[in-house]
Amino acid sequence: MQQVTIRSAKTDDLEQLNELMFSLHDEHHAQCPEHFKTAEEIEQEKSIARYIDDPECLVFVACHDDKIVGFISGHFCELISTVSKPVQMGSLDELYVLHAFRKQSIAKTLCQHIEQRFEEYGVKQLFVEVWDFNQPAIAFYHQSGFSQHIHVMRKSITN
Repeated sequence: MQQVTIRSAKTDDLEQLNELMFSLHDEHHAQCPEHFKTAEEIEQEKSIARYIDDPECLVFVACHDDKIVGFISGHFCELISTVSKPVQMGSLDELYVLHAFRKQSIAKTLCQHIEQRFEEYGVKQLFVEVWDFNQPAIAFYHQSGFSQHIHVMRKSITN
């Protein structure tokens, strides 16, 4: 196992973080091109820089030497619904670890780190959205104590 450290992301990390975000979205597009935009398209619309600049967002990186090998991002929100009670929520938005560093508990450590920070800020529950094709992520989140609480289904009505 390679030694990694977890720390808050900094503006100086943006180049490496953007590369990891690109890889994350590229993998999603490759696995499900009928629903996911290309990484190039997403890159034009979404930047992790807004997370670093927003006080309601968190970004943590896993570093091996001076290289970022993984990251997690999330934000605070209050779940307000006409049918459910309001609750302070933390959203896990992106989680990615380079292939060479997978299966070393880095994702688990990143999740534990952001969960602890959310708890310090008074968050009561975490949520994460995972596409059905991403079975490894679904298994990971189940192992991390997440359970399914709502089913979102899709049906195409055109040919």
